[in-house]
Amino acid sequence: LGGLMQRTDRFDGILVETTGLADPAPVAQTFFVDEDVSERTRLDAVATIVDAKFLEARLDDSPEAAEQVAFADVLVLNKVDLVGADDLARLEARLRAINPYARILRSHRCDVPLDDILGLQAFDLTRVLQIEPDFLEAHDHEHDEAVTSLSLTADRPLEPERFMAWFQRLLAERGHDILRSKGILDFRGERERFVVQGVHMLMEGDLMGAWPEDAPRRSRLVFIGR
Repeated sequence: LGGLMQRTDRFDGILVETTGLADPAPVAQTFFVDEDVSERTRLDAVATIVDAKFLEARLDDSPEAAEQVAFADVLVLNKVDLVGADDLARLEARLRAINPYARILRSHRCDVPLDDILGLQAFDLTRVLQIEPDFLEAHDHEHDEAVTSLSLTADRPLEPERFMAWFQRLLAERGHDILRSKGILDFRGERERFVVQGVHMLMEGDLMGAWPEDAPRRSRLVFIGR
């Protein structure tokens, strides 16, 4: 990345393709913890391709497969021509059980519009509310995957100091098992929404605009992990 950043006039972006069984978290963390990289680049999104024909087998025998699904902002469900409609519905439900906010795209030979996987700004806090407006809504799923999602909600304002102390302690103690965390929070005495997201032990957050007049002020926080 350091070398490529010396030649930014020659390209529009950088695509990092991991190996099939890679953990994407350390790659993503580079854009947070490396000062030079974080100042000069922006992590746009994580896209994961899943094989509709063999997805369930891989989820059953490969923890890495479930973690890649959990970490994704976009899931490309490929080879949909090889499975039936009922199987597709079951597969999508299983993906949604692991990752409730990732966008799912069905594809044949990975033929998807580039605009659906590039330039999404899914890691940009200013866009987290627009990527998938209902990604923090509660979902009821029956599943037994090692990687699961947990949604927390609160209808009364949160005390910011107490919340941040709890959140930081949680990430310090359990961050290795928490692959992704995202939330929209109502802090007491604050007019604007506080948007927070994390990757393992790393967390960032900021105020992101006033609450919509027609929407309830409700705090919602999602964890995806082991």
